[in-house]
Amino acid sequence: MSDTTAGLRHKLKSAGDLQSVVRTMKSLAASSIVQYEQSVSALGDYARTVELGLSVCFRDIGNADALIGAAKGADAGVTGAVVFGSDQGLVGQFNDLVADHAVQTLQGLTDSPWDQSRSQLRVWAVGERVQARLADAGLPVVGLFNVPSSVAGITPLVGEILVETEAHQRQGEFSALHLFYNRPTSAAVYTPVDQRLLPLDDAWRRSLAEAPWPTNNLPEVIGGYSGGETGTLRALIREYLFVSLFRACAESLASENASRLAAMQRADKNIEDLLETLNETFHRLRQSGIDEELFDVIAGFEALAGPRRSEQRR
Repeated sequence: MSDTTAGLRHKLKSAGDLQSVVRTMKSLAASSIVQYEQSVSALGDYARTVELGLSVCFRDIGNADALIGAAKGADAGVTGAVVFGSDQGLVGQFNDLVADHAVQTLQGLTDSPWDQSRSQLRVWAVGERVQARLADAGLPVVGLFNVPSSVAGITPLVGEILVETEAHQRQGEFSALHLFYNRPTSAAVYTPVDQRLLPLDDAWRRSLAEAPWPTNNLPEVIGGYSGGETGTLRALIREYLFVSLFRACAESLASENASRLAAMQRADKNIEDLLETLNETFHRLRQSGIDEELFDVIAGFEALAGPRRSEQRR
């Protein structure tokens, strides 16, 4: 009996310690979600400024196809992709969802059979766990980036991705670049999305070129960079790519922490149920032990009182 109750006490202590860890992780995940969502919101004004600049360039520069993604690899039909996942666990189906979405989408983008079309892909993974899933699906992962642990780490990551992908594009190794990541949709819910970065969407370009300027003072494109107007356009396109990658990374990190928060909430609920069951079992065994000890005392008393009663009767 004592060993059983001692074992239950140990289980109760272990479950309580685990619950403290889980609740700490819940708090950290909730705090991280707010930070990443705020970073996306703060990026909105800058993204709007970049789009205004692009609208002026698209309006003034007639043929910019060579600058906006119609690369030398167009004839080869090679597609590049950046897939955002996680380095850490406890995120449920987070990596599985984005990896499956990337595999299905890339398979649909290629005209060749899947086995042959793998040579037409260049895939970069952000996160070791999603890299493993992409490799298991047979995708050619040519690069791996570490997932940033804070908002401050997003900008260096985006810089690394831009340097890597631009080097491949300059060599004409691919003509299109896609992003795959999980986007938050509501509380603790996210969905995998696909965004094509290059070549820039024609409808989007036309809408920017035709959009009215917000003031009566129409701007002019000046050659602040080497190359005149085309240099300005190249600089703005690079900023557009930076904004898109930053937003994708921040939304992926917010989704990762939302998934972790949901997992920790389920774990907290399971621990609560376990603690309730252990407490009920512990109190029942403890009461049973007390009852047995009382019965032993009463039985002993009865055994001692029996001979005395017999003598008194005599």
